[in-house]
Amino acid sequence: MANVETALKEATSTIDGAIGAALVDYESGMALGTVGGGKELDLSVAAAGNTDVVRAKVRTMEMLGLKDEIEDILITLGGQYHLIRLLKGRGAKGFFLYLALDRGRANLAMARHQLKTIEAELEV
Repeated sequence: MANVETALKEATSTIDGAIGAALVDYESGMALGTVGGGKELDLSVAAAGNTDVVRAKVRTMEMLGLKDEIEDILITLGGQYHLIRLLKGRGAKGFFLYLALDRGRANLAMARHQLKTIEAELEV
């Protein structure tokens, strides 16, 4: 089992095109850990903003009566992909992994696969 810091470092070092990663509590909007980012991406702001995205989607699914789970949410920008993966493991409900990728260097399918693997090893 990997701790938060190890998991985030793995995400940014093994996923091609990774700009930054965060583990976020979507009840509070607080990032429990961040790696990467910098001038081009403020991960604290991204964590808080993407919390609103997750809450809105969860609320919409409830209103629609959908009895399914969100695997991930993809936001496609001109130069970046922003991938939000809701955690499902025990004790992980209410958290998501956030990964920002350089669109020109990233392989989206591989990034999703690797993020799923990292999620499986993560202990919150």
